[in-house]
This record gives sequence, C-alpha cells and structure tokens, in this order.
Amino acid sequence: MQGIAIAPAHQRGLADRYQRVRALSERLAQPLELEDCVAQSMPDASPVKWHLAHTTWFFETFVLRRVERNFRVYREGWAYLFNSYYEAEGQRIARDQRGLITRPTMAEVIDYRHATDERIERWLALDVAPRWALALLELGLHHEEQHQELLLTDVQHLLAQNPLAPRYVKTTVAESAEPERRFIAHVGGLVSIGHEGRGFSFDNEHPCHEAYLGPFEVADWLVTNGEYRAFIEDGGYRRPELWLSDGWALARREGWEKPLYWLERDGEWRRFSLHGELALDMNAPVCHVSYYEADAYARWAGARLPSEAEWETLAREEDGNPQLLDLGTFVPVTKAGAQGLFGSAWNWTSSAYAPYPGFSPASGAIGEYNGKFMVNQLVLRGGSCFTPQGHVRATYRNFFHPHQRWQVSGIRLARDKRSASLS
Repeated sequence: MQGIAIAPAHQRGLADRYQRVRALSERLAQPLELEDCVAQSMPDASPVKWHLAHTTWFFETFVLRRVERNFRVYREGWAYLFNSYYEAEGQRIARDQRGLITRPTMAEVIDYRHATDERIERWLALDVAPRWALALLELGLHHEEQHQELLLTDVQHLLAQNPLAPRYVKTTVAESAEPERRFIAHVGGLVSIGHEGRGFSFDNEHPCHEAYLGPFEVADWLVTNGEYRAFIEDGGYRRPELWLSDGWALARREGWEKPLYWLERDGEWRRFSLHGELALDMNAPVCHVSYYEADAYARWAGARLPSEAEWETLAREEDGNPQLLDLGTFVPVTKAGAQGLFGSAWNWTSSAYAPYPGFSPASGAIGEYNGKFMVNQLVLRGGSCFTPQGHVRATYRNFFHPHQRWQVSGIRLARDKRSASLS
C-alpha cells in the first residue's frame, strides 16, 4: 500500500487513543477469575482470553507486519489459534473449539499484548507514519472496541449458565424512569444514507447514496420490560399469527416463552445480568430478544420495526446523551426525559444486511472484514450499554442473524405516518 504522510498531531492522538483502548480491554477482564477467562459457553461466544489475544493478533498481522523492517511474529503457531475468519491469512482453529485453547496461558496472552503494545508505540514514536498505516491502526482500534462489547456479552452468557448466578460486578443499579411515549414524525422523501467521509467509518457504511422514504414515524423510546410482559401475558408466544414462519418454528423448537435471561421465581419476574440476578425493572428497555421476537411484538402492538434508512434519517438530526458503556452500570436503563435513538440497547431494524449500491470491499484480507457477511442477517442500529463510548454514529451498521439473542438487542417501534395518528 502507498499513502501520503499524516499530520503528526493526529498521529500523537492515535497513540494516546491506542493506549486507552488497549487498557480498557484489560480493565474489562479484571473482575474475572482465570477460570472465567478460558471457558466458552456456546459456539457464537468466545473466551475472554481469546478476545484479548485475537485483537492483539490483528495489530501484529495487519499493522506491525507492514511497518516493521525486520518483522517477526511474536510466537510461531499463534496465528492458527487467534485468527478469526480471515481466509487470506491461512488456516485457523474452528470457532466452536476456542474454549479448548488452554495454552498459551492467560499470563502469556497478557505478555503478548504488552509486547505488541511496546512495538506499536515504538513505531508511532519514530517518525511521521504514512496515512495507510495509521488507517490500519485506527481500524484495529475500532475492531478492538467491537470485541470489548462482545467480551461483555460473552461473559454474561457464560455466567448465566452457572446456577449460582455469579456476579461480574457488585454495584448498585439505578431504577429506570418511566419513558415519555411519543413518536418522532418525518415527511419522508429523498434522503441521504451512508457515511459521507468525515471521520472513521467501516467499509459497510459506504458509499453514501440516496434512498426514498414514505412518510413515517419512529418511537422515541425503546419498548420496556413492562410492555413486553404485557405481550407475554396476552399469549404473544402462543399466537402464530404474530410470528414469521421461521421464527415461530424456532420458538416452538427452542421452547421460547420469554426473552433470554428472564427468570420467574415465586411469581416474581427477574433477569440475569452482569450484576447477577436482579428484579425485573419494568421501565427499563427489554433486551436480549431476537429479531423474530422483536418483529412479533411490533405486529402485536400494531406497529412495525423501522428500516435502517428511517432510523438513520432521524439519527442524523440527533445530538443526545446516550447510555453507553459505563464501568459501573452494565444494564440498560431508561433515563428521565427524552430518550433519543442511541444507547441502552441495539435497535433491530427490518433491513437485511446487504451491500449499499456501489459497495466495493478492500483488496486482500482486510476486505473480508464485512463484505462476506452480507447475507442472511439483519441490521441493528444505535449502540447499547455495552458499546464503548465514542463507538456509535448515525451511519454505524451492526448485524446479527435473526435468531440470535445474547447481544443487548432491543425493540423500537415504527409506523407509516399516513395510517397512524401521532401520539
């Protein structure tokens, strides 16, 4: 790759950000015991140790290998263990076997992280780096922030398998305020969708393009636990007319009767969280629901899920104070006053995860980052209480399969304005 030099001030800023991001990953692992860091609770999840090693492998492979004159891998064979899905980078251990990687040890992985950090920081201190190299470094930082969120969701799923309901943190959780239930209306028309090129973005946010929308309105609040409980009590999980066919079949096969992590003990609704078991906060956003559940609830409520273009059109106009990752909270809450579109829980949309018109992935292994996953998944928008601060924007496209529930995914309603009265 070739590129022009980038301003030294920006390079220093990236060096500072590199230190902060890398330190946060290790802080997220600190409350855990070593035994917590090596177990894998299901094929979709990964051990904490693997997350810490994989994000380091990313910097070693995609940055250091390209910028160090006498590059040598830290340890031979580790790429096989810590590559995720980059076919161009060679063979790798199967995803569902990551929990079998008992060696290297957690201490060796931390040493690997610190040795890689020293190499990155030495390189950044040497001279003005080319733009392409700093772009790869910045991609690595956003990649690590994605894994910070995955680390937390995977830890929650792991701890939830333990009948002792262990806690990740032991702090007080504030009760939610009752949301102001109103819809935000938009006249529709021709709108601009996608990243316009200022600041960082992933390739799946490009190119910026135009889309046509009919008049619509989107809820200014996320569906609450109390509202979702009413859906359950009205037979929502027993009414096939509310469900997409694949979702109904899956719900019957898996025995779904409530969101993931909900519990009923002695007639009281509770939920498992990173704080252990908590009484179910009826005003907090419902989360850990699949696309199928979100779609069924919306149909029951006489509404629908927003498209990603509708969501982004309204989000571009918002300048709020979302609830994102806070090292003391770790559960979605409803704040007093206007809620806005960002934070607390990811919003399922009705949009398939597909390439934008004119999308072209980068060449080489980096081109595998997003493009090859653009099939059989749905787009989520907005971020959650597990999303690192600064890692959300109006154009960000998250994506998961419609059956997946272990992420902090919630429900926001939408309606066609011409067939609805404003609330």
